[in-house]
Amino acid sequence: MKFPLIGCLVLILSQTAAQNTVPHYILTRSTGKLPALLYGLGEDRLGGAKMGYIDTNILLRVIDSTKDMYSVQLSKYHTAYIERASIKADSAQKEKSFYLTNSFSAKGDTAFDYVGISMEEKLPYKSSMEINPSKIVVDIYGVQSNTNWITQLQSLKEVKNVYYNQVEDDVVRVTIELQHRQHWGYSIGYKGKVLVVRIKRQPEKLDIRYLKVAIDAGHGGTNAGTGGIHARYEEKYYTLLFAKALEKYLKSKGVKKIIMTRTTDTTFDNKDRVLFMQEQNPDLLISLHLNSSQNPQVQGVSTYYKHIGFRSLTTAILNRMLELRLSEFGNIGSFNFALSAPTDFPNSLVEIGFMSNEEDEKKILKSQFHEDVAKKVHLGIVDWLKGVK
Repeated sequence: MKFPLIGCLVLILSQTAAQNTVPHYILTRSTGKLPALLYGLGEDRLGGAKMGYIDTNILLRVIDSTKDMYSVQLSKYHTAYIERASIKADSAQKEKSFYLTNSFSAKGDTAFDYVGISMEEKLPYKSSMEINPSKIVVDIYGVQSNTNWITQLQSLKEVKNVYYNQVEDDVVRVTIELQHRQHWGYSIGYKGKVLVVRIKRQPEKLDIRYLKVAIDAGHGGTNAGTGGIHARYEEKYYTLLFAKALEKYLKSKGVKKIIMTRTTDTTFDNKDRVLFMQEQNPDLLISLHLNSSQNPQVQGVSTYYKHIGFRSLTTAILNRMLELRLSEFGNIGSFNFALSAPTDFPNSLVEIGFMSNEEDEKKILKSQFHEDVAKKVHLGIVDWLKGVK
């Protein structure tokens, strides 16, 4: 049988269940911009909790359909969800009864270290950071180990050790130990049927003047963000003012490499911002936003991260922002925001204050406060770099 249209998947699954045939799944491939695996069907205003982005053209077994999602079987004991738009049917695929890993390689070039994991098929994976000591952990689903050969070359600069364990019958866990305490980011994706983890090295000079700093003015264009109490404009207008103030101040402190996601009131989809940032490969990203609450008494500054390896940056910036006599709303982890999701570079989202709170809003509307915030963000980055070893 051929299933050329993704819209037929639900019908096919129901027919398969009714006929009690085996297997009870449809083979598909990931597609589109930044396909992501989700843990479940729970959601908030930013969507569901994500396991992480995956590469395109990865083999996935669709086992069910619900809402706007497909349920996929990653391995015997692991399932996930993926948006329907991120799936395409693959009726031509002839699935093997099992897939194997082959040899690993670890080497460096002039800019990055690379760990390559050879396999028989492009299979789903999940990656995460660990700290104290710093590690990158990659779980590969639906695969058995046949790896008896891990080549590690002296060209490695950041990778300390590479090893793996078969943690389940069909899950291989690859551990990459790093030389430095601070995570500087990594990207992961397939080159042919080799899953490649590209690891950024710690900069030779831990001085902000020599780093490439990306600044994101939250929202823009058709994505206006929140409104305020007395403010004439929406969030998008003020985040751009804060971003430009930060750009100007960093330049005055000798930072030569600055990337802005936007410099005007333009629409820039968050997925496109992520792709743009991955292409630009900054050393760190600061995303500036303004908060809002239905409770007008809620106020304060907060910083956000998703990956534990980047928390130290957000903490340093929050500590400096609190010197502006703002209330503390907190340092929030596992944050489900698009620009917090990339593992490619350290990043911090800064919610400067609440536009829904009169005291915070008074500050937000003043140009001097924009300059004060820029100074504190700069000092936070400098503090962070001093703590990096």
